[in-house]
Amino acid sequence: MEKTTIRLLWLVCLMGAAICLKSCKEEVNPYSVFKYNLVNHPNSLDPAFAKSLSSMWISSHIFNTLVSTDENSQIIPSAAKSWEISEDGLEYSFVLKDNIEFHKHGCFGKDSTRILTAYDVEYSLKRILDTDVNSPGSWIFENNVAEQNPFEAKNDSVFLIKLKKPFRPMLSILTMQYCSIVPKEAVEYYGSDWKNNPIGSGPFKFKKWIKNQNLFLLKNDEYWSSLGNIDGIKIDFIVDRKIAFLELLNGNLDLVSGLESSFINEMLTPQGKLQNRHHDEITFVKSAYLNTEYIGINMELLEPDDPLHNKDFRKALNYGINKELMMKTLRNDVGHPANSGFTPKGLASFRDDLVGYPYDVEKANAHLNASGVDLQKMDPIVIYTNQPYADIMLFVSKQWEQLGIPTKIEVLESSILREGMRKGNIKLFRASWIGDYLDTENFMSVFYGKNNAPPNYTRFRNNEFDDLYGQSNLALDDENRNKIFRNMDSILIEESPVIFLFYDQSSNFYSKSIKGMQHSLNNLPFVENISKN
Repeated sequence: MEKTTIRLLWLVCLMGAAICLKSCKEEVNPYSVFKYNLVNHPNSLDPAFAKSLSSMWISSHIFNTLVSTDENSQIIPSAAKSWEISEDGLEYSFVLKDNIEFHKHGCFGKDSTRILTAYDVEYSLKRILDTDVNSPGSWIFENNVAEQNPFEAKNDSVFLIKLKKPFRPMLSILTMQYCSIVPKEAVEYYGSDWKNNPIGSGPFKFKKWIKNQNLFLLKNDEYWSSLGNIDGIKIDFIVDRKIAFLELLNGNLDLVSGLESSFINEMLTPQGKLQNRHHDEITFVKSAYLNTEYIGINMELLEPDDPLHNKDFRKALNYGINKELMMKTLRNDVGHPANSGFTPKGLASFRDDLVGYPYDVEKANAHLNASGVDLQKMDPIVIYTNQPYADIMLFVSKQWEQLGIPTKIEVLESSILREGMRKGNIKLFRASWIGDYLDTENFMSVFYGKNNAPPNYTRFRNNEFDDLYGQSNLALDDENRNKIFRNMDSILIEESPVIFLFYDQSSNFYSKSIKGMQHSLNNLPFVENISKN
């Protein structure tokens, strides 16, 4: 064969290969996939164990709850289309939608699916209290629901919850991922492996989980409500946020949530705006987040001669922190100074005009003088913290030292710090309270005298506060209830069992290709309506 002929054949083969490669490339990824990162890897995909933020995010994609929340933090229908609460507040009655199907699977028999019913809700909520299941979410119902038959399916479409006493946050609690509705057939089909093979009725269905690497979900084409144009979700588990941000900038991720202190200035200006060099690639959204950061004081460890036992001294500590400067220099203005009590911005009971502890050196010194504490003779007060917050605690200690208050910082592993807070052997500790559900009661429970640690790590006891807490759970009128909460916050400001630091904000960085993304007050993403260009 002549060289010319051979050369022509090679060209034809190369062109054919190029066409094939182009075609194959187009066939490999014809779908729109939403890719995001979670820093912490979940231990289980069973929603009865949805304790971590990672587990909550994933469960919210796969499962439905009776009720949910919208972007304005209002409770809206989900599996239930309507509900009623009895006049005495002891019975909640739900009417379910009749068009919700579970994800297709062989465990349902020849039809591969079936309609979600009230009996599934009964089964799912009973699982949470089942001691054999040992769900960490059992606390959401303990001491609140009736001891006999608290959950009852009247028929396929009507479901009842019975309480032992009125508890206004119950609807909010039912939005938690612990309360996800699961099919009994799937739980029994997989047995101990159910935690690795979730089947729900949510907008996305489980496809594959490569432990510590990726998790893949597919769009539920039979979903009962309209969805955006996303065909699937790919979740990475990159522990180092800095690497996750680089993946976002390189186009390999569509969403990174949270801040990385070593990378914050690369992404944000000191004023909390996205750096100009990233405007063409990234959208940055910060919004209210149910998280109050504080320094807690274990009131049970305070001897009468301890400076922290003195209320004026505790007030001086609160007045002596320039929280505005702290937020600008260490947080790039992400978050708000906690100057209005413990309730964070975003909840209905929050009021800017509730005056707590803005930075005021004169008032700090006045309270120090009133306390009678001899600053020259006192031992240093020791703040225990974990490494991620060491810079903020260093800032606080420098502020207090400017007032003449000797201060030390002890950095502990996070697990050791939490254990010390729980056991009550740490006097002064850096902490945060992230709301479990969208109700101020959850934040006030941190100081309710009958609660142990958690959540009452400060061991705060105040009869007036406890009486108001009880009233808040009986109040049916929202305006009156919010007034009660503000009175409770006023007591916390006056007694100062904590040093108020800041109300956090969620920080979410999106690829410009993502549209329609919104997050709840507890930073759960709403994926139903997102689209990707």
